[in-house]
Amino acid sequence: MNSTSENISGDLYHRKQVWIPDPEEVWRSAELLRDYKPGDKTLLLRLEEGKDLEYRLDPKTKELPHLRNPDILVGENDLTALSYLHEPAVLHNLRVRFIDSKLIYTYCGIVLVAINPYEQLPIYGEDIINAYSGQNMGDMDPHIFAVAEEAYKQMARDERNQSIIVSGESGAGKTVSAKYAMRYFATVSGSASEANVEEKVLASNPIMESIGNAKTTRNDNSSRFGKYIEIGFDKRYRIIGANMRTYLLEKSRVVFQAEEERNYHIFYQLCASAKLPEFKMLRLGTADSFHYTKQGGSPVIEGVDDAKEMAHTRQACTLLGISESYQMGIFRILAGILHLGNVGFTFRDSDSCTIPPKHEPLSIFCDLMGVEYEEMCHWLCHRKLATATETYIKPISKLQATNARDALAKHIYAKLFNWIVDHVNQALHSAVKQHSFIGVLDIYGFETFEINSFEQFCINYANEKLQQQFNMHVFKLEQEEYMKEQIPWTLIDFYDNQPCINLIESKLGILDLLDEECKMPKGTDDTWAQKLYNTHLNKCALFEKPRLSNKAFIIQHFADKVEYQCEGFLEKNKDTVFEEQIQVLKSSKFKMLPELFQDDEKAISPTSAVSLGRTPLSRTPAKPTKGRPGQMAKEHKKTVGHQFRNSLHLLMETLNATTPHYVRCIKPNDFKFPFTFDEKRAVQQLRACGVLETIRISAAGFPSRWTYQEFFSRYRVLMKQKDVLGDRKQTCKKVLEKLILDKDKYQFGKTKIFFRAGQVAYLEKLRADKLRAACIRIQKTIRGWLLRKKYLRMQRAAVTVQRYVRGYQARCYAKFLRRTKAATVVQKYWRMYVVRRRYKMRRAATVVLQAYLRGYLARNRYHKMLREHKAIIIQKWVRGWLARTRYRRCLHAIIYLQCCFRRMMAKRELKKLKIEARSVERYKKLHIGMENKIMQLQRKVDEQNKDYKCLMEKLTSLEGTYNSETEKLRSDLERLQLSEEEAKVATGRVLSLQEELAKLQKDLEQTRSEKKSIEERADKYKQETEQLVSNLKEENTLLKQEKESLNHLIVEQAKEMTETMEKKLVEETKQLELDLNDERLRYQNLLNEFSRLEERYDDLREEMALVVTVPKPGHKRTDSTHSSNESEYTFSSEIADTEDIPSRTEELSEKRVPLDMSLFLKLQKRVTELEQEKQVMQDELDRKEEQVLRSKAKEEERPHIRGAELEYESLKRQELESENKKLKNELNELRKALSEKNAPEVTAPGAPAYRVLMEQLTSVSEELDVRKEEVLILRSQLVSQKEAIQPKNTMTDSTILLEDVQKMKDKGEIAQAYIGLKETNRLLESQLQSQKRSHENEAEALRGEIQSLKEENNRQQQLLAQNLQLPPEARIEASLQHEITRLTNENLYFEELYADDPKKYQSYRISLYRRMIDLMEQLEKQDKTVRKLKKQLKVFAKKIGELEVGQMENISPGQIIDEPIRPVNIPRKEKDFQGMLEYKKEDEQKLVKNLILELKPRGVAVNLIPGLPAYILFMCVRHADYLNDDQKVRSLLTSTINSIKKVLKKRGDDFETVSFWLSNTCRFLHCLKQYSGEEGFMKHNTSRQNEHCLTNFDLAEYRQVLSDLAIQIYQQLVRVLENILQPMIVSGMLEHETIQGVSGVKPTGLRKRTSSIADEGTYTLDSILRQLNSFHSVMCQHGMDPELIKQVVRQMFYIIGAVTLNNLLLRKDMCSWSKGMQIRYNVSQLEEWLRDKNLMNSGAKETLEPLIQAAQLLQVKKKTDDDAEAICSMCSALTTAQIVKVLNLYTPVNEFEERVSVSFIRTIQMRLRDRKDSPQLLMDAKHIFPVTFPFNPSSLALETIQIPASLGLSFISRV
Repeated sequence: MNSTSENISGDLYHRKQVWIPDPEEVWRSAELLRDYKPGDKTLLLRLEEGKDLEYRLDPKTKELPHLRNPDILVGENDLTALSYLHEPAVLHNLRVRFIDSKLIYTYCGIVLVAINPYEQLPIYGEDIINAYSGQNMGDMDPHIFAVAEEAYKQMARDERNQSIIVSGESGAGKTVSAKYAMRYFATVSGSASEANVEEKVLASNPIMESIGNAKTTRNDNSSRFGKYIEIGFDKRYRIIGANMRTYLLEKSRVVFQAEEERNYHIFYQLCASAKLPEFKMLRLGTADSFHYTKQGGSPVIEGVDDAKEMAHTRQACTLLGISESYQMGIFRILAGILHLGNVGFTFRDSDSCTIPPKHEPLSIFCDLMGVEYEEMCHWLCHRKLATATETYIKPISKLQATNARDALAKHIYAKLFNWIVDHVNQALHSAVKQHSFIGVLDIYGFETFEINSFEQFCINYANEKLQQQFNMHVFKLEQEEYMKEQIPWTLIDFYDNQPCINLIESKLGILDLLDEECKMPKGTDDTWAQKLYNTHLNKCALFEKPRLSNKAFIIQHFADKVEYQCEGFLEKNKDTVFEEQIQVLKSSKFKMLPELFQDDEKAISPTSAVSLGRTPLSRTPAKPTKGRPGQMAKEHKKTVGHQFRNSLHLLMETLNATTPHYVRCIKPNDFKFPFTFDEKRAVQQLRACGVLETIRISAAGFPSRWTYQEFFSRYRVLMKQKDVLGDRKQTCKKVLEKLILDKDKYQFGKTKIFFRAGQVAYLEKLRADKLRAACIRIQKTIRGWLLRKKYLRMQRAAVTVQRYVRGYQARCYAKFLRRTKAATVVQKYWRMYVVRRRYKMRRAATVVLQAYLRGYLARNRYHKMLREHKAIIIQKWVRGWLARTRYRRCLHAIIYLQCCFRRMMAKRELKKLKIEARSVERYKKLHIGMENKIMQLQRKVDEQNKDYKCLMEKLTSLEGTYNSETEKLRSDLERLQLSEEEAKVATGRVLSLQEELAKLQKDLEQTRSEKKSIEERADKYKQETEQLVSNLKEENTLLKQEKESLNHLIVEQAKEMTETMEKKLVEETKQLELDLNDERLRYQNLLNEFSRLEERYDDLREEMALVVTVPKPGHKRTDSTHSSNESEYTFSSEIADTEDIPSRTEELSEKRVPLDMSLFLKLQKRVTELEQEKQVMQDELDRKEEQVLRSKAKEEERPHIRGAELEYESLKRQELESENKKLKNELNELRKALSEKNAPEVTAPGAPAYRVLMEQLTSVSEELDVRKEEVLILRSQLVSQKEAIQPKNTMTDSTILLEDVQKMKDKGEIAQAYIGLKETNRLLESQLQSQKRSHENEAEALRGEIQSLKEENNRQQQLLAQNLQLPPEARIEASLQHEITRLTNENLYFEELYADDPKKYQSYRISLYRRMIDLMEQLEKQDKTVRKLKKQLKVFAKKIGELEVGQMENISPGQIIDEPIRPVNIPRKEKDFQGMLEYKKEDEQKLVKNLILELKPRGVAVNLIPGLPAYILFMCVRHADYLNDDQKVRSLLTSTINSIKKVLKKRGDDFETVSFWLSNTCRFLHCLKQYSGEEGFMKHNTSRQNEHCLTNFDLAEYRQVLSDLAIQIYQQLVRVLENILQPMIVSGMLEHETIQGVSGVKPTGLRKRTSSIADEGTYTLDSILRQLNSFHSVMCQHGMDPELIKQVVRQMFYIIGAVTLNNLLLRKDMCSWSKGMQIRYNVSQLEEWLRDKNLMNSGAKETLEPLIQAAQLLQVKKKTDDDAEAICSMCSALTTAQIVKVLNLYTPVNEFEERVSVSFIRTIQMRLRDRKDSPQLLMDAKHIFPVTFPFNPSSLALETIQIPASLGLSFISRV
């Protein structure tokens, strides 16, 4: 492969990741730390583990290391989608897909690379097959089914045979891949007949694996042969047969196995089944007892049960038609080979050997093979040599004998192998002409071991041929692509291995020299090696000689150099087997053995080693060469190499004539570890299988290809607005010229742009840089906006916090102030209280002290006052005397002084007065003032007088008070004196009291001591009591706590139990609902299967009819897929194209009368009733037998004394009981008939006669029950009495009576007996006379009754005569009214008459009841007569009308004018219709034809009322029920059901037709329920509708038939809408970009996917919504029930969700974040549609839940454990397998997205390991929910329905 530096300029090596070689990991990833510049000799790299490395460039080539692809391209489905195409990129991509994503399939251009996971994966189920069926190869993830589908599609599209070439190493999974490809064809195509050819094709695998596969060191089930299976198809591309060709069976494994290897599986299967009875004759043992099966030392494969595998092999043989005898013959031959391997030889001498006599292994071999022991023993130790003249028999050495024995065993096994292949081909052969085939080639891959021999040489030679064919095909495809796109074609240099092929197969090539050496008499491996050296050494560059060996050679194959050892080449090429041994086997008595050794021209394959198979069915066989004498001998001597070369040439011719498809299987490791990737081994196989060569060829040209639209969509970001033109092609050209300057790096095709390797990566880099810059700008703006928003939010938050903090602080301060104030107030009051209390205490103490002190002071003061009083008295008297003395002395002195002074003053005054008197003016002034003063003085005098008087009054009162106080003191004094005397008396008494007080004090002290001791005891008791009480209280509290805890626990337990019970109830309810749905689904599936089988039956009958009769030209058979069911209970079917069927078939079909459905139902019901009766009678018989046995046992204990009378009575009683039962049943039936019949007014439920009659019937039945109970009691008493009577008391036994008479010897006893008998006779005579009298009374009563009846008869005749004169209606009413009146009066009369005699009253009531019944019968007869007369009248009126019309037609217009007009009787129009339609029996087919078969749903749905055909049919059924015509009802219903099925069979693909008849079938079913007369269905009816109920027939069984028919129509409707929606879903829901520009288009490889850009004809989401609207509008127009519409919508949404999710799980490119957004948007549009249609409660949204969760899973974070927990809780509707699959498939579309790590996926798996859900990966898109038809009564009145003339139903009339 050229260096990437040739294709990519150095400017790409800018901080890039590169790949460098590594001896351990093959390639290692590193990052450039320094940009590369031209001329640099070293690169500075940093490895992934962080280590820096200086990488030296090759100085000669100066090749730069391979560039690594962008991470976005890693894990692509197609390796050719990688921008850098080279070995490390391929290896890394495969490793990432295999290890990280668990994906084993990858495309590499046209090659599918399959890596063996060594683990069972759930990706091969039938659901996966259905998902890949019909899909384009590029639209789905890589899979073997995709390759198979592509081959199948190309075969059908191109009319060209196909081949699938599967190759790879042993253990790489070739056989499994081929097996799955064949399974796909068998499942998708089906078989053209009922012979199950596809099962036979698959059954060939177990047989071929058992005889051709073995365990090797590399593989437990390695195919040791190559095979090419051609699967044949007919013109409709259904499997009709197959043919198998085999190549190069490894015969040497039969006789030798290496260590840890096994022989072919069949031998170990035989040994494991040796103990089976049919295998005893083979005399087998364990595998360790045979030489041919124990050499490898590993007889058992882990996990494989050889006995079970043997059973599978035998089952497959049986399926392929290999009989038991042939199977036992095969096993005999195989057992014989095992025994032959145990044959031993003994030395006789160096040149001869012998077999021991009667050697057991040889004798067993001869017995099994049917040959002579001596003859076989002889030729095993000898050989025949023929010369020109003589023949010699020569002994052989032990080594030669052993080799000859092994050669014989190999030869027998090879012949048996070919014989089995031949019979398998015979079983798979088809007599039908093959139109095309698909071949599956399962062939060995390139092999190289330490020792390579002839087998490896042939294998590698075959791989060289296949590689050449592969290279040419790839080159051809590339050339066709370039020519198609009109790109200049340049020759691509690719490896051509033709020189290597020439070296092997050309003249004087290796095979030619080998054949020549084999013909030499003394040719050896050494001489052959020398010839090789002489011929090719130094002449052919591909041939080399090892340095240290002269017995080996080296060939340079396309994959690698291989050294072959020459030893054994000649022997294996000759494949020598002694002719004498073959002749012995041919003479075997065992018939099957000679068949194996027939001549080659009769054999299946030309040689014993190579099976060429038969000529393919669709391929022109090569012209056979004309046989010449002696040619057979030469043919027989062809070598193995020559035969292999011929078969290989034939294979290559076949492959070249087909379109090949390649599957390359890779073995990831040699230890069979699951999902373990060994890079070295993988690279070896990739080089060997041609994958890298494909990459190299692609990389040499233009590997990356884009359509113009995809390129524009992907790289629109790199364009400016001015660069965008209207033409996408010109836009792309203009942009590319600016982006990529080197024009050689790309080419413009017609529809695509072609890029050389690396250019897409360069464009991706530019795109990523542009997006990164845009992202940085967006991030800058967004981050600024976010930070500013965050700042503003923080600011607002800070202000808010401050506000709240300040408010909080203010509130705290206010609270503090309030608390402070409150504390102050509290303190104030507390201090006041304390001070006040202290003050009060002090005051109280002070008051006490004051009281004592004041008392003391008062006493002291008293004594002092007393003394002072006495002293004062003394002083008073003394001082009074002294004062009086001094007063008198002072008074005399004062008076004397006054007199002296006054005398002096008077003298002075006298002088003044004298002077003033002498002055007049002065006198006047004085006089003026004196008047005033005199007046004042006078006033003062008066006031003083008043005061004086007051004072005198007070003084008087005080004197009185004083006197009274004085008297009181005197009295007190006297009393005190008396008390003093008494105190003196009491003093003596006090002394005596003190003595007593002393005594009392002593007693008190004793009492106090006793009280103290009592108090101590009381305190102690009190303490003990308190302690006890406290303990009891503690215990009580503990008990209360325990009680509360127990109560709480009980409440919790009760709550838990209630919750658990509720949960269990809910779960059980859910489970019951699930069971009900499952049962309903199972029933509906059975209906579906029944309809399919019935369909198949009808088709087969049609085919048989067509085979029997020759069809007319132009006849075309209806496809079986369009067939529909006939009635479930009829076995007739009609052929659609009746015109093409000959008259004989028509006669047969006319003779074939369809079975009446109702008759069939009645018979079926009768059969079930008879079976039940049979079971009841069987149980009764068993019970009777047990009773008989018990009675026999009892009778053995006691003697048999029952007489003939008891038997007669029991028989009579049984007869009476049976008669009683019959009468009671008749009564019940008559009562039911009276209550149910729509009789006239007499028998109406409210009529008086009806009530009287029902009361009488009730009383009669009650009395009957009472009498029955009395009879039972009497009967039991009678039986007990008779059992108690001894035999001697029996009157019938004459002998015993004679003995009794003889015993009566006493005459007195005889007399007494005679008297007793006489009295008995008298009693009997009196009873007889009373009975006679009663009989006469009854006779008289009967005579009176007869007389009254005669009178009544006469009266009735008169009434009848009167009634005959009335109109008919009035006549009937009058007679009924009269009869009712008469019966009522008679009833009242007889009730009064027989009030005392209940028996007569009872007999009267019975007679009345009988007459009432007779009356009812007469009424019914009259009604029938009236109806018949009405019908006849209508018929006659119709005939008269027709005759009149005919006469009018025959009369000319002139006659009409001249004829006088006659008066015409105009009939009165009926106003009250009964909601019934009448038609003739012969018009039934016309009715069905016009109303069902030829009715167009579109016209009916648009113009008429919904469900009109159903209403019309029901009204016809009503009329047939009204006429009580069961035959008509049965015929109409049967014809209706069959006709609906015919319509659906003919137009079953039309949604409108199916919807129309589903709606009408449901409406018909609802009408049958609504008017059935059952109370449950009559709740919503009007009274008028209740009158229209059916009266004569119960159509419940027909309702079930119609319900089943509706289920079948519903299932057909679902299939129709599924077929319509299926092509739209994936394109509209997944591929189309509803939101443009969200999901970018990633680079794709050779296999282009469906474009997501909406082109013309591409389905979008709008297409789906339009289709849903169409479905909904059609169903609404047809009047389908709303609940049924909801179920249909739910089913449609389930199909949409399931198909979308399944495709999502199978498409890696769809699992991205942007696609998740698209899906969620699409789902929201669907939900919006549901809301618009008011269907949100239909359950449709819930069906989309898995898809919604999958879309959410694509969008959520997938990094941390919290994310894992969120995913686990979110994805409840997805299974674990689906969640893990989505995570594995998650692929970033842009490099900004991150991949899901493996550790995260493992975390999810660990968290979900306990979840119990289905292991199935895909949803069942074919699942149909069970449908129900809830009862939906119609409010439409039947009598208002009008029949439009457009229906052509003029022959029916309304009633």
